[in-house]
Amino acid sequence: MAPFETIYIDAMVAACDGGGGPLGHPRVYLNLAPAGKAECPYCSRLFVNRAMPAPGSEQGSGSGAGESRPEGDRERRNL
Repeated sequence: MAPFETIYIDAMVAACDGGGGPLGHPRVYLNLAPAGKAECPYCSRLFVNRAMPAPGSEQGSGSGAGESRPEGDRERRNL
């Protein structure tokens, strides 16, 4: 079953309360390590760390939007 929603974050721990205010669920803290992602057991939201490579992509290929910016930063530092 596919996750309900995918949320990209910069941290390795995510807090999820369902996002519905009083209609949400109890707040849970999800550890994204070691895979860099975790699914909320209540609402099935998928939390993914931005620093982790996307499945099926090769690091350093420069084919993704998230990968092109860091490579550009490296090039500027080398100049």
